[in-house]
Order: sequence, then structure tokens, then C-alpha cells
Amino acid sequence: MTRRSCLRLCTASALPALVSCGYHVGGKADLVPKTIQTIAIPAFATTTSRYKLVDSLPQAVAREFLTRTRFRIVNDASTADAVLHGSIIGANAYPNVSDPHTGVSISIRVIVVLAVRLVENRTGKVLYTRSNWSIRQDYAAAVDPHQLFDESGPAFERLNRDVARDLVSAVVENF
Repeated sequence: MTRRSCLRLCTASALPALVSCGYHVGGKADLVPKTIQTIAIPAFATTTSRYKLVDSLPQAVAREFLTRTRFRIVNDASTADAVLHGSIIGANAYPNVSDPHTGVSISIRVIVVLAVRLVENRTGKVLYTRSNWSIRQDYAAAVDPHQLFDESGPAFERLNRDVARDLVSAVVENF
């Protein structure tokens, strides 16, 4: 057997193993049952003082579902095939980096802790759940009080976007 024919034989025998190895491109799976066509995302429950997150997080998640998936978002939970329930367990901001000369905080870290559950309305079956999900977002704090521009709003918008992207991926791909 020549070297070339041996190489062909090895390649031909390895090809089926490589093709059927189970790998797939991330973000392309849809493991939610096909009976689920509509999802309701009510305002999240909270025990924190960050009341804006109660509405802004579900809105960001709804936008992400609409743009990336086959699901329709409905307002009435009783007419939906599934309901995404969410709870904001904690939302805190801490100084992250301080100026070594003045001791003034120049970076703030926001940490939000969530619990989410996607429940099929008809059967009550939990399709996805994640508890104690911790999300972090950093933002710069103004050092000069005369040039103060509160960056917490844009930081929470970025956090909402990150949560929505990760949550929709996790629900659809069943991670």
C-alpha cells in the first residue's frame, strides 16, 4: 500500500467520526418545544430599591426574544404558551477602583442577582430555570464634582442588554 492510498484510507475512515461528533455552531439550536409559540414576560418581582430594573429587564429580554427567535411576545400571561417569571434578588453598587492619591472612587461595580423561570402554561412544566444568577457591570465615576455625569444609567442599560442576550441564548439552547 502506497503512502498516498494509506492517507486516503485514514482520511475516509476518520471523516464520519468528525462529522457525527455532536458539535454544532453556538446560537443556532432551538430546544424549546415546538408547541411554544408565544411567551409572556411580566414585570420582574424585586426586593431591592432599584425599581427601574423591574420593567427595564423584562423589556430588554422581550426585545431580544423578538429579534433572535421565532417566539411572539404577548402581554397577557393567560394567553401565552409559556411565561418567563423573574425576580431581582439583589442590586447593589460598590466602589471598584479608587484613586491611590485621593482615595476617591473612580470605578463603580454594579452587581445584580436574578432568578428566572420559563414555565409552560398548559402543563406547568418548568422549561428553564436559573437561580442566584449574578451579573456584574462596571462604569467610570466622575472624579471632578464639577464635571459629574452619572454613568449608572448607561451601565444598567448595558447590564440589561447582557442579561437579555445571555438569558435568551440559555433558554433557546437549554443550557
